[in-house]
Amino acid sequence: MSDDEFMMEDAADDEEYDFDYDDDDDEEDMDGAGDVENQYYKAKALKEDDSEGALKAFRTIVDDQPEKGEWGFKALKQMTKTNYLHLHRPEKAIETYRELLSYTKTHVTRNYAEKSINNILDYVGGEGKHAALSPKVPLDTLEEFYEATRVACEEAKNERLSTKSNLKLAKLWLDRKEYGRLTPILKSLHATCAPTNGSSSSDDQSKGSLLLELYAIEIQMYSDLKENRKLKEIYNAAMQVKNAIPHPRVMGAIKECGGKMWMMEKAWAKASTDLFESFRQYDESGSTQRIQVLKYLVLTYMLMGSEINPFDSQETKPYKSDPQIIAMTSLVTAYQRRDVKEAEKILKANRATITGDPFINYFVDDLLRSLRTQYIIDIIKPYTRMELDSLAKTLNIARGEAESLVVSLILDGKIKGKIDQVKGLLVLNRFNASSRERYIALNNMTAQLDHLTHKIEVDKLTREGGGRSGGWAGGLTSFG
Repeated sequence: MSDDEFMMEDAADDEEYDFDYDDDDDEEDMDGAGDVENQYYKAKALKEDDSEGALKAFRTIVDDQPEKGEWGFKALKQMTKTNYLHLHRPEKAIETYRELLSYTKTHVTRNYAEKSINNILDYVGGEGKHAALSPKVPLDTLEEFYEATRVACEEAKNERLSTKSNLKLAKLWLDRKEYGRLTPILKSLHATCAPTNGSSSSDDQSKGSLLLELYAIEIQMYSDLKENRKLKEIYNAAMQVKNAIPHPRVMGAIKECGGKMWMMEKAWAKASTDLFESFRQYDESGSTQRIQVLKYLVLTYMLMGSEINPFDSQETKPYKSDPQIIAMTSLVTAYQRRDVKEAEKILKANRATITGDPFINYFVDDLLRSLRTQYIIDIIKPYTRMELDSLAKTLNIARGEAESLVVSLILDGKIKGKIDQVKGLLVLNRFNASSRERYIALNNMTAQLDHLTHKIEVDKLTREGGGRSGGWAGGLTSFG
């Protein structure tokens, strides 16, 4: 017998031995599991055409199992989904969800339970791939799902899932601007981040990452509420967290709100730095918010009077032709040409993509003022005087507004001249202005010196006259 034939025979013996070793009970268990699996997939196939029939079939699976197990958990998960998304019965969905949560202690693996619960909470909150099917339900109903999750997590001592579900609830309330409901959730989550064993929460990497997520939520809340003092406080605290690996979307939100905060303070350089970093982080995470932040960045460059085209950078260049950005691209071109009328035309024609954003609209007047002042500086260069009425007509604004712009430029030292209000003229010190100023300064200095010399002579004569009796006569006598 060859070696190969010997090895094949050994393998056959092993197979036969293994077959003989299996007992009847194990075979029955496998058959039972196969029957339950078949029941489950048959019930699942009924969901689209016969939701009520599917619910009955899933209930049969749950009731027929001698003890809680994986297939019962899966059946309850499908029942919750069917009730909530297909039949729009949130009150029934919460019943099956509570029953499902009772399986999470020991009957299914922790990772599978967490993934299933997160998926359910996603569509309950109108998020995820099933968001379009999710019905609008009262806020109290949403809270019931999260409260049931919290209780189950406490019973199962699953702190990780409890934190995740609370964070998900916090984001839900933020999106819905339910700040009264959001505040206690944030307080609870901050308690989770409390430092232990003498170390600060920002030093613990896992807690540091969670802390940044909380700061991202808070900073968005205070930004929306326009509470700038609290916003700056949270922003500064977020910048102190070093030992963390946050999701790019989290840092994108923090930097976005920071950039908008600096814009409100007219700190354009700081704003441009934060907004560019926000855009970069959003772009890395694939968030659509990158487009909105790019608009803010472009606006900041124009407001700071920068000659740099924000679309020249490697990161922003691919979005130059984006349908949402084209209007801003045209606005930058008009700004750099100092074309006030074209800029106004672009703003009026693109309300949806530019001025439709309340934050951008807040700065439109500042943008037009900046553009008009730059235009005035350029247009007056060849002239020694200009009519204010003509300037106002060119800029398509009232005479008073044109005069106000000119006054601000004179006070800022950006143009040299004065306003003749009687004749309605801007009179410019255009030619040899610097020489004229030097001559005037020298003339003033000469006049001051003449005055000082005269004063010294008078003081000297007064002292000499007062020191001798007889005045000049007595003085002359003494030489005899």
